[in-house]
Amino acid sequence: MKLYIGNKNYSSWSMRSWVLLTQAGIPFEEVMVRFDAFTPDSQFKATMRKVSPTAKVPVLVDGDLVVWDTLAIAEYVAEQFPEKALWPTDKAARARARSLCAEMHSGFAGLRSQCPMNIEASLPEAGALAWRDQPAVRADVARLVSMWQQCLQTSGGPLLFGSFSAADATFAPVCMRLVTYALPLPDDVQAYVQRVCALPAVQAWIDGALAEQDFLDFEEPYRLHR
Repeated sequence: MKLYIGNKNYSSWSMRSWVLLTQAGIPFEEVMVRFDAFTPDSQFKATMRKVSPTAKVPVLVDGDLVVWDTLAIAEYVAEQFPEKALWPTDKAARARARSLCAEMHSGFAGLRSQCPMNIEASLPEAGALAWRDQPAVRADVARLVSMWQQCLQTSGGPLLFGSFSAADATFAPVCMRLVTYALPLPDDVQAYVQRVCALPAVQAWIDGALAEQDFLDFEEPYRLHR
């Protein structure tokens, strides 16, 4: 299988699929397509248009099959590798995990827009202003705290549903945002964020992001340079 991804420092959607496959020990070939722009005439779009009808990342290619979108990729690899238990084995927990992933997929617009993923950066001042001035950011973090606390209390941890699952991979880029912008969290949720950051696959992704040394101004609303 081949997994097409964007810049590791910025591409939160790519991170979800890459961490899921890597942490689960599912072999794949990484194909990184650099973000130069997202306009129709950009090199990124020209490259990805040959791979996927959406011209976005991530994309999983397995032989002649092309799977795009993070949820579709998660479901496909879970079916292909059932022994990896990428979703909780309990039916109710599995339904809840899928619900949380779908909610992340379609929601949290305030956090996405005000705190874009930028692993290499440390932006506590920008985070403090977003927290002060953006009610949507505070509401999104409150929802994250509520859902994560409930999951951790139900499962007993250390991750959302006990052992690693697609839900943890889905929320890994959110953990990156919370760290970059130093958004306030209760101790139990902060501890979960730290456990996600310590996962070998997440550490490997962070290392890759730090090694890129690629400053993209259109992905940098808060900085003019590194």
